Amino acid sequence: MTIARPFHPTPLAFLQAEVPDDPVLFLSPEVLHATARAFIEGFPGLVTYAVKANPSEAVLENLARAGVTAFDVASPAEIALVRGLLGEAALHYNNPVRSTAEIAMAREHGVASFSVDDPDELDKLIAAGLPRGTEVAVRFKLPVAGAAYDFGAKFGAPPEAASVLLAQAAAAGFVPSLTFHPGTQCTDPEAWAAYVAAAARIARASGVTLARLNVGGGFPSRRMKGDRPGLGAIFDAISGAVRAAFGTSAPALLCEPGRAMVAEAVSLAVRVKSIRNGTHVYLNDGIYGALAEQPLMGMTDRIDVVSPKGAPRSGAPVARTLWGPTCDSLDRIPGAVPLPSDLAPDDYLLLHGMGAYSTATVTRFNGYGGLRLATVRSLGEDHVRTGHRRSRA
Repeated sequence: MTIARPFHPTPLAFLQAEVPDDPVLFLSPEVLHATARAFIEGFPGLVTYAVKANPSEAVLENLARAGVTAFDVASPAEIALVRGLLGEAALHYNNPVRSTAEIAMAREHGVASFSVDDPDELDKLIAAGLPRGTEVAVRFKLPVAGAAYDFGAKFGAPPEAASVLLAQAAAAGFVPSLTFHPGTQCTDPEAWAAYVAAAARIARASGVTLARLNVGGGFPSRRMKGDRPGLGAIFDAISGAVRAAFGTSAPALLCEPGRAMVAEAVSLAVRVKSIRNGTHVYLNDGIYGALAEQPLMGMTDRIDVVSPKGAPRSGAPVARTLWGPTCDSLDRIPGAVPLPSDLAPDDYLLLHGMGAYSTATVTRFNGYGGLRLATVRSLGEDHVRTGHRRSRA
């Protein structure tokens, strides 16, 4: 990825000045700071950032400036990235499956916390001779609905097995904790409440006093125009559930947002390469690039369309089929996407809320995927439609 200079106030100003032919991601540090502060000030515990959502150096550095001091890392590469950029940041290695070499590397880099969901994985940590005071968080799972998709098929021990693992971790001298993940894009506060209540039952069954409870990620971002994710309601549900389940012996809390932390801070501009039969639209990016998540999560409707000179397209919506630039016929956005009838080749589609899992999963298949990253001040969606500047705190 290349970083574009100079600085522009808005994506529209950049497009008018630069007329790029490659996809461009626009990062607003102001929006990122505001989101980080909303988590830090609203969540009743330590806020970490899940690096996997967007490992851009600009994102990590701006989150650190906003006050994020701990990072959820899932691989040696992410450990090295954060340690190299942010030095003394706390690292939590919450991918529960690791090789012995990966554990050794994590120990070398001072990782403070590890998650486990299987006795063999705990045995690896014991054999590694981790420093005294290292936290081990046992990851458990429940059949709880409320998310776009569930992680329980891959990770997490059932409650009974989790209580045994927790007791074993404490007996081995680790700082005993629990962790869970309610699932991607979870919008139901009661999902968190159910997990917190289960955590208290697991701790009681194990006879262990929890040092900390990691309530995971899964916090929702705004994917569609009509969405209004209620982070405050989720924070309140977590606080209330902890009081009800643990009383005065509540563990310290921790969360690890990824998507909800970074999604809103980035918009993506893609360009129309060709239109066939009025309905088939070929773009300069697709599912092998920054649009990789759209087939999984559904296409966002937060799209503005502008001409190369920045004029908004305002024709009546027409259902279109969107294709990516590669030679693969799978490179397509599922379903039909309504776009203006006056859409033309060389126009730009500006997609909002694209900060999560856009850069992280991009490939260079067929030589495409050469994203540019530009820093802007404002990402307001109404700016394109009205032509007026709007500032965002």
